[in-house]
Amino acid sequence: MLSWLFPKKTQTETPVYQEHKEDFSDVTIVAEYFKELTGVTFDKQISILNSKAKSFCQNNNIYSYKELLNKISQDKVLKQELINRLTTNETFFYREFNQIAELVSLIKQESHPVRILCAPCATGEESYSIAIALLESGVASNKFKIIGIDINSDAIDRAKKANYRERNVRNLSEELQQRYFIQEGESFQLKSDIKQLVEFHIFNIFEERFKSLEKFDYIFSRNMLIYFDADTKQKAVEVLRSMQKDQSKKIFFGHADLF
Repeated sequence: MLSWLFPKKTQTETPVYQEHKEDFSDVTIVAEYFKELTGVTFDKQISILNSKAKSFCQNNNIYSYKELLNKISQDKVLKQELINRLTTNETFFYREFNQIAELVSLIKQESHPVRILCAPCATGEESYSIAIALLESGVASNKFKIIGIDINSDAIDRAKKANYRERNVRNLSEELQQRYFIQEGESFQLKSDIKQLVEFHIFNIFEERFKSLEKFDYIFSRNMLIYFDADTKQKAVEVLRSMQKDQSKKIFFGHADLF
């Protein structure tokens, strides 16, 4: 009686929290996957890979390397973020300039406009260095086209923005810095007319769509092969050779790219 005045208290359900058990014991499955995807091997840097991969997983609420591989097979954004996390992009303007000077000399002998590939291009310093060196030698901007590619989307974004620090331009004379950059404090912003001379794209040379870029007169591929094992190096060289208009011309590899 009068129960409607005193309704029964309903028992609230205690939320159930699922406990996740982490398993980061075998990073070799990530190493094998990444090598298959990009060619990059971590055979001599397995502890570095483990540290980076584990940190990446924990930041994305992933509790094992098996779960990681499953998720990136379904999530292209997450896959690209992993590639960005596990690849290195450290370079500077006029690096190993003797090779750039040789390229300039060869291009000055050409009677037609040339296409130049920088693979990988990292954050853009090498591609822009070639453009600057060509202009400084008197080659008109309509006589060359430069394409820079990299598998790291963060690096490509930075290359397109072309905003650098003093350490990136340290090899350039003060005169070149003033001619091609707008300096604001410690920032060196490449001028827009130079930026327009280079196109940047996210590409993996081992993907079939890489061939959609068509062929090039000259190819720069410096400090990429150092991350590959012997078989993958040979495969990479064959891919790059297939992108040459004239295979009698050499490809410019970095001094550290030992065969």
